[in-house]
Amino acid sequence: MPAISIGDAEIFYEEAGEGPPLMLVPGLGGVGAFWAPQIAAFKRRFRCITHDHRGCGRSTRSRIAYSVEQMATDALRLMDALKIERAHFVGHSTGGAMGQAIALDHPERLDRLVLSATWAGPDPFFQRCFAVRREVLEKLGPASYQRVTNAFLWPPYWIKANAEKLAAMERTALADPQPLDIALSRIDAIVRFDRRAGLARIKTPTLVICARDDMVTPAHLSEEIAAAVPGAKLAMLEKGGHFCPASEAEAYNAALIAFLG
Repeated sequence: MPAISIGDAEIFYEEAGEGPPLMLVPGLGGVGAFWAPQIAAFKRRFRCITHDHRGCGRSTRSRIAYSVEQMATDALRLMDALKIERAHFVGHSTGGAMGQAIALDHPERLDRLVLSATWAGPDPFFQRCFAVRREVLEKLGPASYQRVTNAFLWPPYWIKANAEKLAAMERTALADPQPLDIALSRIDAIVRFDRRAGLARIKTPTLVICARDDMVTPAHLSEEIAAAVPGAKLAMLEKGGHFCPASEAEAYNAALIAFLG
């Protein structure tokens, strides 16, 4: 996995496949490996690019005030460094918030946009969910945060069938935990994010996709976006939880390939 400079940070990224460029952008965890189930399906059609957000994984762990717009700018700087003028952009959760920011502030950089299990602005459930997660992280530490967070992210049926796999994933995450100040700043950034007022100005062809049993960004948040973005298509998976790209990869990939072409 190579690193590339975007000016004030080194961003770790991976590429696979050939064809039109496809940015696959992860959520709050910020690690590009999240997209492994998609790379296998999409690399036959697209030049797939994943990256670790600044502050996450193997990218520079900058001590800055994080914001969704800053994360979006980093993604654009990565595209610049890779000499990509325009790309399809698939953003999951926080990545979807980044996609909205780019569609509103730099629409010329996007061909098609997929907003995956995301939100346009916080509602009382979202605020309560992340207030609890923040408190657990700050007061009980990374191990408790991992366990609590995974209970939200994965659907119960997946946890039942993958208990050992999930425990191994948690051990891997805890082997190199994100610095507390960075993790808290990134949580604060997503709770502040609100671009609802601009959704009607998005002109990029858009697919909104979510699972009905998502307990982090519930389906009504995706329905709100799809109703507000002109011409947006809505794909609602019957199950899969917040991490539906991994838990229901076949159905998720089929919906994206049908949209991206």
